[in-house]
Amino acid sequence: MIVRRSAAVLAATVVIGTTLAPAAVAEGASPSPAPAIPSGLYGTSDPTYDGVWRQSLALLAQHTVGVKPAAKAVDWLAGQQCANGAFAAYRADAAAKCDAKTMVDTNSTSAAVQALAALGGHGGETGKAVAWLKSVQNKDGGWGYTAGGASDANSTSVVIGALAAMGTKPADVSKGGKSPYDALVKLSIPCGGTDGGAFAYQPDKKGKLAANADATAAAVVGALGKGLAGEPLKPVADPLSCKAADSPQRAAQNGAAYLVKALAKDHHLTSVMPGAKNQPDYGNTADAVVALATAGHGDKAADAMRWLETHSAQWAAQSGPAAYAQLVLAADAATFDPRDFGGQDLVKQLNATGPAPASLPAEPTASASGAEAAKKKDDSGVSVWWIIGVGLVGGIGIGFLISARNKKQQP
Repeated sequence: MIVRRSAAVLAATVVIGTTLAPAAVAEGASPSPAPAIPSGLYGTSDPTYDGVWRQSLALLAQHTVGVKPAAKAVDWLAGQQCANGAFAAYRADAAAKCDAKTMVDTNSTSAAVQALAALGGHGGETGKAVAWLKSVQNKDGGWGYTAGGASDANSTSVVIGALAAMGTKPADVSKGGKSPYDALVKLSIPCGGTDGGAFAYQPDKKGKLAANADATAAAVVGALGKGLAGEPLKPVADPLSCKAADSPQRAAQNGAAYLVKALAKDHHLTSVMPGAKNQPDYGNTADAVVALATAGHGDKAADAMRWLETHSAQWAAQSGPAAYAQLVLAADAATFDPRDFGGQDLVKQLNATGPAPASLPAEPTASASGAEAAKKKDDSGVSVWWIIGVGLVGGIGIGFLISARNKKQQP
């Protein structure tokens, strides 16, 4: 999820592949100078393909844990918007007008909407952005990475999160009689096969669906009408299984069941890139945790969180603010402490990648910290809420325990 996953990576690859002339890579050719990093932007790597995305994730994660970002960080993000409401991945000169060559996309736009809506005070910008998103909705109800591109599970899901962040019911946003939920359900693989319940990124040229764990994690959250931060529910008593996807909620539960199976062996997802050796996929594992918590199965994500606690430090340090933000959101969703995550303070590390925050949450008093500790995960990584929920389910047959928290994702 560093650059809104497959779609943005593919877009970047296409741009790189089509704009570099042979002379540019010839021996002795001068490399393009690295762009200057704006003082309000998080991270120090080239922001060309992920500037708005990583900024949005960083601000959203900070807001989730009570950190008030620096004004210039928020202003930088808002200033990246084009006059038509859309956002590009990065605009080096935000004062210049966007034109037909400005590569705006649905993912950057939707991520910016979610961050700015959470922070408040940017109703004009977020309203224009959502209006643009609605204007480029596909006839199947979904969205592709770019306007007019074929709908995919990841892009459709992040747009749903933007709609929800603005208080718009995704089911009410339709094109050709189809809503974004219709598009997601269509990308859900029917039960019965090995990968039943998973979501595909897109159908292949023959219309066949192939399971994609990355798309599944995104679509579970999207099908429940929530956004990038998810909205963890208290335990759902209904055992995970795959049933006919007759509703977006059912499709989401099917996707959650698939993710549990995908995480079962190694407690992490795997990155499968053509021509490369399979490697652990830290970012998508964090996304899967958020998805399971949002689907009401946070207990099934505890092993994955413990794996991330042990193995993700080097990846996060190399990847920067978006990685830290993903881990913060996953820890928060799974009721792990992001300030003591495998001995590291993820919040402090995230804050250090950008301008100093305007304010930090107050440190708890000794008595308050003791009470707070009682609410956090026990030694097994399962929260006290889960213990209470199990007792309620077993004692009086309640199917689920209603959440006291409010965040985001698709219904």
